Order: sequence, then C-alpha cells, then structure tokens
Amino acid sequence: MNKALAIRSTDWLNKVPEVTLSFWIIKVMSTTVGETGADYLAVNAGWGQGATRTLMAALLAAALFTQLRTRRYTPWIYWLTVVLVSVVGTQITDLLTDGLSVSLYVSTSVFAVMLAAIFFVWYRVERTLSIHDIVTRRRELFYWAAVLCTFALGTAAGDLATEALGLGFIWGAIAFGALIGVAYFLWLMGGNAVLTFWIAYILTRPFGAALGDLLTQAKSYGGLGMGAMRTSALFLTVIVMLVAVAQVSMNAGRSAQANE
Repeated sequence: MNKALAIRSTDWLNKVPEVTLSFWIIKVMSTTVGETGADYLAVNAGWGQGATRTLMAALLAAALFTQLRTRRYTPWIYWLTVVLVSVVGTQITDLLTDGLSVSLYVSTSVFAVMLAAIFFVWYRVERTLSIHDIVTRRRELFYWAAVLCTFALGTAAGDLATEALGLGFIWGAIAFGALIGVAYFLWLMGGNAVLTFWIAYILTRPFGAALGDLLTQAKSYGGLGMGAMRTSALFLTVIVMLVAVAQVSMNAGRSAQANE
C-alpha cells in the first residue's frame, strides 16, 4: 500500500495549474472563444453545425488523450483542451436548443443535475473536489467530466438569462460578473475555497458567453458588432501569449532544477 502511494506521488504531479489572475483571464477568454469560435466555424465559415461538431469532438478527443497521457501540468496541452472543451460544451447546448428544440429551462436544469451528480460521485469516491489534488488518472477523469458539464451548463444558463429572461448581453455580463465578484468576496472572507472556486468556475462560462455575444452581435441586436472572427482571433491571440509565457516559465524552472 505505502509502496503504491509512493509510486503514485513520484510519477504524478498535479495536472491543473495554480489558480492565479492569469488562470482566470485565460479561463474567461477560452469560454468566450468557445462561444464565438463555434459560431464562426458553423455559420461564418460555412462548415455547418454537423461538420463543426464532428471536427471539434475529434480534436477534443485527441487533446484529452494527450492531456491524460502526461504526468504533470503542461500549459499548452491543458489550455488547448480547455478551449476545445469550451467549444464542444457550447455545441452540446446549441444542439439541444436549436437542433432538438429543448427548452433552455430544461437543459439548464438537466446540466445542473448532471454536474451535481458528478460532484457527488467524485466526492464519495475521492473525498475531495480540490483541483490541487488532481494526482491520479481517476481524479483527472472526474475533473474533465465536471469541466465539460460546467461549460454546457454555463452556455445554457447564459442563454437562458440573456435571451429567455430578457437580460440582454450587457446586463447578462454585468449580472454574472457580479456573481463572480460575490464568490470572490466570500472566499476573501474565509469561505470554503473549493466551493467558492467551483462556483466562480461555473459562472465564468455564462459570463464569457454573454461577453462573447456582446462583442460579436450586430449593434441592432444589442452587441458591439465586432464579429465572431475578429473576436475569436483577438482572444485566441491573448490566450496563446499567456500560455506561451506560462510554458516558457515552466520550462525554465525545470531546467534550473535539473542543473541544481
């Protein structure tokens, strides 16, 4: 037993990045890219929903396979997987809403129940939901299942708030941004770190979706008219820059450790 634990601890390092300001910036931007990127490929690029879903699902499977094979956090692999999860999560909700005419009230409720079930089973099996302890393959599978569900839930909740409930893009972004601020305040006041993290993590998806719609939609629809292509390109550029900095810093740190 002790030997097995020792092998695990030496072979695996935590597979999730530290929760810093850069983490949240990339997370919000990746959620926006999930919203704008899926729309651009399916509509503006003329691929259609079916081809876009198939391609993105295949890319996500390849990225997730690569991520699961690593033994430690690797910035470019991890964040590529997050961006692709964001796109696929958006497409799942869009398929239900636009393709199968499922009510946003229903899809939001179903995804909320699914996420609660994932967290329940994850905690019963592992006794922790902390992202600082993603040190086994099983915990990582729970983690990515939860992440995919948060993106699908966030997309449905965001569309429910901005469209069905009539908040609009600006007030939707303000409302979800304020809720993220509340979660941060509760953490500062000593609230449970794991709980407040996951609340904020879930809320960044509808916040990013509302932000994406605000930037891309035409002014006649309440947006700023930047378009999906420009918005996706801008946010992807920032993501690539931040991830590149993280990757270079990590490589330099490993080289320094190897030379000691």
